[in-house]
Amino acid sequence: MKDVIIACDFATREETLKFLDQFREEKPFVKIGMELYYAEGPSIVREIKARGHKIFLDLKLHDIPNTVKKAMHVLSLLDVDIVNVHAAGTIAMMQAGLEGLTRPDGTRPRLIAVTQLTSTDQKAMEEELLIHEPMAEVVMHYAENAKKAGLDGVVCSPLEAGVVHERCGADFLTVTPGIRLAGDDKGDQKRVMTPADAAKIGSDYIVVGRSITRAADPVAAYRECVREFKGE
Repeated sequence: MKDVIIACDFATREETLKFLDQFREEKPFVKIGMELYYAEGPSIVREIKARGHKIFLDLKLHDIPNTVKKAMHVLSLLDVDIVNVHAAGTIAMMQAGLEGLTRPDGTRPRLIAVTQLTSTDQKAMEEELLIHEPMAEVVMHYAENAKKAGLDGVVCSPLEAGVVHERCGADFLTVTPGIRLAGDDKGDQKRVMTPADAAKIGSDYIVVGRSITRAADPVAAYRECVREFKGE
């Protein structure tokens, strides 16, 4: 199950495909986020999927349940592998998203929920969001709500992946951004970890962006992440 997902946080189709063209031997799992999706729309998803890549469509839906249900129905028509919502949208919203995502034949992409963004720290959570519980407890509560809603897992910091598995089960997915190769700049991430450490703590999927996309040799950086995370 373990895999490395490359965050393709580019602004245009041309940049994205130029980056992916460098991978001649591998077909890495990729994340398409808001920037690229809003710039290029569903056509970029179809094009990357046609090239043979698995896709995590990272749009973080968060709205009233009926709106999320209808939006998820639209996304179900794209052949992606993982989509997500914000756990803060309530159990009812997550259940509605799951219902909308499920196709008439019962198949669907995996649905996961964002707990707290890895750019959020305890200080910001308390002072700006008025959430005064410890970060770890907030993440666990959101993860448990996602499980109650029938979701497949959560997006969380790698620091919390092991405890999520303890609380929600070994088969409850942990998709962890905030991954950096040793020595790389943390950027705007507050809660980060190396691929090797994320593997030890129990992450199922790691999402790696700048450590690969801004590397002098992206393919070599990707292979190093895979080697560290999967032990290959």
